[in-house]
Amino acid sequence: MKIIQKCRSLFVLILSLSLLCSCGNTRIDDYATNKGYEQSSVTENTGKGIPKEEIKVGVLHISDPAEGGGYSYTHDIGIQGMQENLGLRDDQIVRKLNVDDGDSKAINQAIQECVDEGCNIIFTTSWGYMQPTADMAEKYPDIYFSHGTGYMSNGTNFNNYFGRIYQARYLSGIVAGMNTKTNKLGYVAAQDSSNSEVTGGIDAFAMGVYSVNPDATIYVKVTNSWYDPAAEKAATEELLAMDCDVMSQHCDTPYPQTLAQEKGVYGIGYNSDMSKETPASCLCSVIWNWSAYYTSAVQSVIEGTWDGSNYYGGMTEGLVDITELADFCVDGTQEKVDEATAQILSGSFNVFDGVIETNDGSTIGEEGKTLDDATITGGINWYYKNVVVLD
Repeated sequence: MKIIQKCRSLFVLILSLSLLCSCGNTRIDDYATNKGYEQSSVTENTGKGIPKEEIKVGVLHISDPAEGGGYSYTHDIGIQGMQENLGLRDDQIVRKLNVDDGDSKAINQAIQECVDEGCNIIFTTSWGYMQPTADMAEKYPDIYFSHGTGYMSNGTNFNNYFGRIYQARYLSGIVAGMNTKTNKLGYVAAQDSSNSEVTGGIDAFAMGVYSVNPDATIYVKVTNSWYDPAAEKAATEELLAMDCDVMSQHCDTPYPQTLAQEKGVYGIGYNSDMSKETPASCLCSVIWNWSAYYTSAVQSVIEGTWDGSNYYGGMTEGLVDITELADFCVDGTQEKVDEATAQILSGSFNVFDGVIETNDGSTIGEEGKTLDDATITGGINWYYKNVVVLD
């Protein structure tokens, strides 16, 4: 691993105040398992908590993590990391797989099964699980519920968690912008501009591209589904047919990466390190270290320190990052990424800073200010000026 990346990991460890984060990446999936966590830091519970040997953790996945890549895989790697960090037995983890986030009956049934199997804390990982999770939290006030990517919470036994993935998206945009030859970059998006999570990621990526290559254009194809393999494949094929030579994504399957490699062009992976699937084309991947949150959340239940607060971490907390760059990236790519990384970690650059031009000619933001968290998570319904959304 390059020296600069080891230094970055050390810097992140020093800055992390609220969560324990990775201090070194020694194998592919250590990016997502929070290696370096010391089990000795788990303290005895305060009397309000639950003994570690009695804790039981439930998790709902939208697909099957055994598929080996994508959204559910990455969340489950985080669950595995939490289990290892805290020293939990296999029978202390309850997984519900392929739970359709558009089927309230299926969601309620999966959560109820977790409850019936004795889970003390239940993580529901997909956007569509939000309302059923809120309802079940009200029904079972003595069980802790934690919903990923949403905005609902009750301040007691139900919170939400997500992260500043736009920071890593910006870095990946720098990589893409420096390595495109056609100046056409493809982006398969799960949702349209009504969803700030997806749109904010596209914009951050596009801003990163523009910072190093103002002549490039990002072409976005929306599938209108968090998980639709057929639509994700079709969207990728359409973008590749347009001569896009770097493929990025906010979708569950690795189709944008695998089809890019088949065509002999580049990809920017998402969720996990997709160089596993596409070693010949993956420039880097935008990754989540979900174990950083899962470990902290379960530990708080064990210790009796859960306070119901929502969580929104970023690169400083070790929750998001990009993987090591491929050795076939053009010269100068690493230096540009390192420069932006240092600015993000120091707080001197926050991605959505100042006056931002959109693709309809309007502007967002104010000079000398940065968009606040509420706007970033719920109010980015516009696209950056170099983005074109396909019908």
